[in-house]
Amino acid sequence: MSHRSILGPAGAIAQRLTNYEARPEQLQMADAVAEALAGPGHLMIEAGTGVGKSFAYLVPAIQAALADKESRVVISTHTISLQEQLIRKDIPFLQSVMPEPFTALLVKGRGNYVSKRRLKVAHERGLSLLTERGALEQLDTLLEWSQVTHDGSRSDLEFRPLAPVWELVESDSGNCMGRRCKTYADCFYWKARADIQKAKVLVVNHALFFADLALRALGPDVGILPKYNAVIFDEAHTLEDVAAEHFGLSITRGQVDWLLNRLYHERRGKAIGLLTLHGESADLMQVHRMRTIAHQFFDSILHWRREAELKAKRQSNSDSFRVRRTAIVADTLSVELRKLADRLDAIADAITDEAEQIELESVSHRCETLAESVITWLGQQLSGQVYWIEGSGERGDRLQLASAPIEIADIFRKTIFERIPSVILTSATLSVGGSQGFDFFQQRYGFPPDHATLQLGSPFDYRIQAELHLFRQMPDPTSDVRAFEEASCAKIQEFVLRSEGRAFVLFTSNQTMQRTANYLRDWFADHQLTLISQSDGTPANRMLETFRATPRAVLFGVDSFWQGVDVQGEALSNVIITKLPFVPPDRPIVEARCEAITERGGQAFADYSLPQAILKLKQGFGRLIRTKNDHGMVVILDPRMVTKPYGRRFLDALPACRRFVDGVEVESPSRDR
Repeated sequence: MSHRSILGPAGAIAQRLTNYEARPEQLQMADAVAEALAGPGHLMIEAGTGVGKSFAYLVPAIQAALADKESRVVISTHTISLQEQLIRKDIPFLQSVMPEPFTALLVKGRGNYVSKRRLKVAHERGLSLLTERGALEQLDTLLEWSQVTHDGSRSDLEFRPLAPVWELVESDSGNCMGRRCKTYADCFYWKARADIQKAKVLVVNHALFFADLALRALGPDVGILPKYNAVIFDEAHTLEDVAAEHFGLSITRGQVDWLLNRLYHERRGKAIGLLTLHGESADLMQVHRMRTIAHQFFDSILHWRREAELKAKRQSNSDSFRVRRTAIVADTLSVELRKLADRLDAIADAITDEAEQIELESVSHRCETLAESVITWLGQQLSGQVYWIEGSGERGDRLQLASAPIEIADIFRKTIFERIPSVILTSATLSVGGSQGFDFFQQRYGFPPDHATLQLGSPFDYRIQAELHLFRQMPDPTSDVRAFEEASCAKIQEFVLRSEGRAFVLFTSNQTMQRTANYLRDWFADHQLTLISQSDGTPANRMLETFRATPRAVLFGVDSFWQGVDVQGEALSNVIITKLPFVPPDRPIVEARCEAITERGGQAFADYSLPQAILKLKQGFGRLIRTKNDHGMVVILDPRMVTKPYGRRFLDALPACRRFVDGVEVESPSRDR
């Protein structure tokens, strides 16, 4: 049975759903996916909102996996919402209409599963390991839950365990006894591993996929995922940043604190930790010494950064500061971490209980790994990477020492395109417009030039469903920030009244969002409009729930609301975009990527900054029209859309709809989008 017999106008889905409408774009996409999987070959495909891309790739992927008993397909997404849509809605529905049964599974990272052995030990020794209020009660609840839960994963819990509690009980490769463990036969993690081997379709997130790739670099049998023949990346526009995180370094003061607290610390007059059970006074003194040295080390990093900013005459407006040379401070940390690791190994060797040995050896291994990371970061030993210091907290003293690959094209080429027979990348935003619209991602991702690309427009009629409002008579946000913000507040007031709330206001800066929210809060209340602002610290999912349920609501959001958010119907009738979403040029990874482009003879703005901003704007625009019955307006306050030559590039990349400039309708574009 072909995919068209499932998706077509008289197919299995149409016979099940009375209101089903076959979409030509969806069938085109399914044809292209099926061809890539059969090739085998790679495919990059942009599918506009409303194409129904999940069914368009799922149906041919399932059929390809079923055609060969050794075949398996991985579906990787960026957002939890899409992952849940696939595993809870789309795949179960297809299991009910596909002619042949198939198995699909959501793959979770190991740390999502509880270890029965570790839970038993933690429950027995909780008094010597935990001091947090309510921690022992949580251990009691977890023990009861472990006897009735189906899959033993954290998502099956009705509460969120305290971090110190879950760290004691989670499944961890560093302290797993494997088949020697008494609970191996009932282990939730190993049961999940067995289920993974049987499944034909595996749903993962990008983070887990790249964590698996990073592990495979250590050896062929180390990975999280079993062998697969194809991978389909949905929300593929996010891959570069996710990959960069997993192939770089991240060292934080919190990591060191966690290690030391795991071993020994005093709280509320009580000493707890592994070394209270097995260590001697000299070992406890070593932990105290380690704490002092770690504190001094990170303070020296902070001092170096502040001195470097003064020398560069740079205001510390950014959380990130690039490090361009090695050995910026003395490495006092790695030596002590290795001394501690050696001592933990010696203690473990003297213990006869294998389970307790493994716990100590696990912490020892983390000390060694952290020491190696410190050496690598200070020496900038990973070539082709950019290094920086990230500061957070009120005083900027929560430090992260970070690095990331400047380019991921070679990594993708070697670990993905040359290793996996069929790789399909899809998103609503992969083309920046024009005949060479895919060039940006092809070059950034190392996508083989001789493989297929396809751009499919949306089946929605944007000329009827959407209006685009632009402004020439606005201050320039780059030359007069204050005037632009004041004028933006006035425009926000005007347009949220016009739509009676029901609006997203998307910002590119947390600080600007917070200033605007503070300025307009009383005005919103006076006009019976409910302001839901991300600057108030409410989790994004709760903000969305409140927005959907509240009449006349206005949601202020930053990055997480530009993409992956789906609000259908009248609840969202207005999307206001305050500024063009150019990535800050002083962000270390952005600065390094732009330098690399310039060194190759390219133009950093035209080849990187502008395409990135176009894709982000397309994502923001895409929040408005989610179904064929949606109507509304997108309001872009940034005058550069009409005053700068590159504004045409942004406009050409957006769907054609009625267009207004300073309230006056202008000639609508004639192209068919």
